Amino acid sequence: MARTQAKDHGAKRIAILEAAARVFAVEGFDRASMAALAREAGISKANIYHYYDSKDALLFDLLDSHLKDLRDRLAAVPLAGLSASQKLEALCTEVLLAYQGADNAHRVQSAGMDHLPEAERKILIEYQRDMVRLLSDTIAENAPEVFAHDPAKLRSITMSLFGMLNWHYMWNGQADEAARRAYGAQVAKLTLGGLKAL
Repeated sequence: MARTQAKDHGAKRIAILEAAARVFAVEGFDRASMAALAREAGISKANIYHYYDSKDALLFDLLDSHLKDLRDRLAAVPLAGLSASQKLEALCTEVLLAYQGADNAHRVQSAGMDHLPEAERKILIEYQRDMVRLLSDTIAENAPEVFAHDPAKLRSITMSLFGMLNWHYMWNGQADEAARRAYGAQVAKLTLGGLKAL
């Protein structure tokens, strides 16, 4: 007879993922143990195995949840009726707002994907590609004449934009919503200003 799922299964899973993000971010994936993850989550080691049969499975669920949620948030930004420059600012700001409270997961993403098998990496990379395409298309919309015949330049500018957003946690991880909105606007303006010089 199949075991029924506890009513708080979803809440416990989220708590485990948040604990794993903290432990992996501080100790690194290789050094972290399932016992340490269970302690951080406030549950027994036996209980954590009820949710994940291995540390690798936990890592994949953490990164899959983080990147899928981020991709879905960006895809849901209401861009209709906005100018090209407003679209860019809206997307930059949404990235930073999505990272609020998720900086540990973002930190784990930077180093954790290499620990996963190729099939799982492909799933995560596809989420990233969706986000890159969305930002890339928006950048191109702001300066179509610059990128019409130069996809390499468009990729370079897109990845530079992500660099400014992705490393924000390193020097201002405790920023509140207002500070994140202000920085999102700054990044968009820097990018738009730079496009005029290309």
